[in-house]
Amino acid sequence: MNLKSSAQIHLYEHKEIFMFLTNLYKKDKLPNKILLSGEKGIGKSTLSYHLINYVLSINEEHSYDYENNIINCENKSYKLIQNKSNPNFYLIDVKEDKKNIDINQIRELIIDLNKSSFNKKKRFVLIDNIELLNINSINALLKILEEPNENINFILINNNKRVLPTLKSRCVNFKIFLTKNQSIKIINQILQDDVDNVINNELYDNYVTPGKLIKMYKFSKEYNLDLVNSDLNEILKIIIRDKIYKKDKSIIEIIFSFIELYFRNNISSENISLIKSYRYFLEKINNTKIYNLDEEILFMEFEDRIING
Repeated sequence: MNLKSSAQIHLYEHKEIFMFLTNLYKKDKLPNKILLSGEKGIGKSTLSYHLINYVLSINEEHSYDYENNIINCENKSYKLIQNKSNPNFYLIDVKEDKKNIDINQIRELIIDLNKSSFNKKKRFVLIDNIELLNINSINALLKILEEPNENINFILINNNKRVLPTLKSRCVNFKIFLTKNQSIKIINQILQDDVDNVINNELYDNYVTPGKLIKMYKFSKEYNLDLVNSDLNEILKIIIRDKIYKKDKSIIEIIFSFIELYFRNNISSENISLIKSYRYFLEKINNTKIYNLDEEILFMEFEDRIING
């Protein structure tokens, strides 16, 4: 099962914003610099891929199924994007071995954009996790955003993090959100199963997203963890003790969520020390995210002071 955003052929939610954007395109009024803002994992990338396929596939065989919001797997543009060879699509995201999107990625983009489009179609640049652009990358990106080719559309994805005003001001910002029930409905449709059959609902809160649930599902399968019958304390012990986060960086956000959830489940007005610990670790989590600090120090301290304390 391919759970990547680029491979999600069904658009289960965000249909109103999709219709709004496609209608703008039909009227030749689609902004060429779009910023999609919202919690990580709510489907901003999936929405972007559907918009891109809708535009690129219009005059192709097996074009986008607008009525049912489905990408046709036989469509040429879709296949080329899956093969990372579509000349009208450029993706920038943080590389697996990096913590930031570095300036070389933006330089490569500039070189590519200076090449003429042989098929005269619109070209799309999708930049995911823009909060991970470093200052040099942002400055380089601002130059091409100021005077882009009219045939090039930028879609920037921000996961509700601080964005430099100079970058934000150049884009039309659309705020994307989901309720907990919508998130659960999406994951049930993707998994074709009830998520409660694979993940104990005590392991996620009202802020859960489909992306986070997908990561938890993949995580449980890959490391043979029982997320239905194990409690949060047991799972945290296993993850931190075995240092699974070193083998799989994608689960770090899940651990952060588990730590916050652990405190919310155990905190009480009588337990003043736990309240202080909650505030302390919440600040450490925020600082670790903002400044890209070493997560291992945080996890080991949590294990020592809270789990084993």
